[in-house]
Amino acid sequence: MKLVDVLIKPVISEKSNALSEKKNIYAFRVGKKANKIEIKKAVEDFYGVDVVDVHTVVVPSKSKSRFTKAGVISGRKPGYKKAYVTVAEGDTIDIYSSL
Repeated sequence: MKLVDVLIKPVISEKSNALSEKKNIYAFRVGKKANKIEIKKAVEDFYGVDVVDVHTVVVPSKSKSRFTKAGVISGRKPGYKKAYVTVAEGDTIDIYSSL
């Protein structure tokens, strides 16, 4: 898998902001087929930091429905893979500069 296909985008939420401030852990949305070694290499190459640890989570798909004039429309939101990357102490990733 190419390193460009590994990292999709950083996850920006209250939980990820708190983790990055307190514990130097950053969250990324990654490709479904990416493994921990590829994720570590991609983060090190793109952001120039030392990665200590990588945890991955597969978020399952969810069913969604909404009410319209034509009736109830139901569908599914796709599942995705998320990675929590722990960066070495003293290193930081500026996620907001790439937005």
